[in-house]
Amino acid sequence: MTTADRSYRLGAADSADVLVVGAGLAGLNTATLLARQGHDVLVVERRTNLAAAIRTTGIFVRKTLDDFPLPPDCLGPPIRRVVLYPPDLRRPVSLTSPRDEYRVGDMAPLYEASAAAAAAAGVRIALGTRYAGRQGNTFHLAGRDEPTAVRARFVVGADGARSRVARDLALDRNRHLIVGAEEVFELAGSHEPPTFHCVLDPSLAPGYLAWVVNDGQHAHVGVAGYADRYPDGLRRAVERFSGSAPGLSGVERPGTVERRGGPIPVGGLLRRISCADGLLVGDAAGAVSPLTAGGLDPCLRQSELAADVLNDALRSGDSDTLANYDGAALRTRFRGRLMLRRGLAQVRTPTTAAAAFTLLRTPFGKAAASRVLFGDRSFPDPTPK
Repeated sequence: MTTADRSYRLGAADSADVLVVGAGLAGLNTATLLARQGHDVLVVERRTNLAAAIRTTGIFVRKTLDDFPLPPDCLGPPIRRVVLYPPDLRRPVSLTSPRDEYRVGDMAPLYEASAAAAAAAGVRIALGTRYAGRQGNTFHLAGRDEPTAVRARFVVGADGARSRVARDLALDRNRHLIVGAEEVFELAGSHEPPTFHCVLDPSLAPGYLAWVVNDGQHAHVGVAGYADRYPDGLRRAVERFSGSAPGLSGVERPGTVERRGGPIPVGGLLRRISCADGLLVGDAAGAVSPLTAGGLDPCLRQSELAADVLNDALRSGDSDTLANYDGAALRTRFRGRLMLRRGLAQVRTPTTAAAAFTLLRTPFGKAAASRVLFGDRSFPDPTPK
């Protein structure tokens, strides 16, 4: 049975201890942790099917895989090898870790598994339901049937990079965004080891990267960058890259591919991510690595902190407890990555990108790249006060 089959049907009025807007991993994990602590949690999601309109590539880093019990059957083969390419694709820099560093999630069944875990904990999940705004502690929803007014003590904004909950709570909002798009298709088989191929080419991916992830089971072919720097648009950039993308030698592309895309916040964790009425998690809070644009490890770690703070507030009846969920304090851990993000944003020509590989090919450059790609750092993991 899928989440769509057991979707909760709202009436004209409803209530919950916590209303979670958004059924991505951040929202579902926050909801599950709260429900396991005995709280009444309602999750609303505008999609009618969690397997539809997936936006993330689904890359999980080693530290996430070590610390969180993700379903093994929802994960692709381990990846140890990363290859970095200049714009002309010549003389790439190949890096191999002695450890398994990455696995790519099969996101459709992973979302379903996360929703099933939430439902088993007692979370109500209402699909096909859009958050429409708030009046005090009453939240208005537009669903498949009549409009609904939900009274909730707190609201959690897990509604993406352009969060409406953030706006309604007068919290900080993401201002620094890139946009990404990719094509995903199954592979009949691959003769090379599972590999991430990353191309630094500002004409394809201005301010970021073009990539191919080939783990032997699926291929992800995509680009991301600053929207205003795409002369012919993002879709055209994906088409250009698909025709010459590395790492797909001998691979026959199927006639139909899955297309994903969306905005990615790269300004670092926002400073003000909570107030007396609720808080933000995941992309809504800017909890994405400014440099790598990875957001799955941050969303899971941040949701644990969010659930702890909300649990304290619900049990004590003191909404001031939410002040412990402080983005400004956590943001200081992102200084180095924010500096590197600004540097990458300034790579505007293929000539500049090619010049960067002069350094990357040195022992120092390879060691620095390995620290970024294979390091143990993750989203800050603080204990609330």
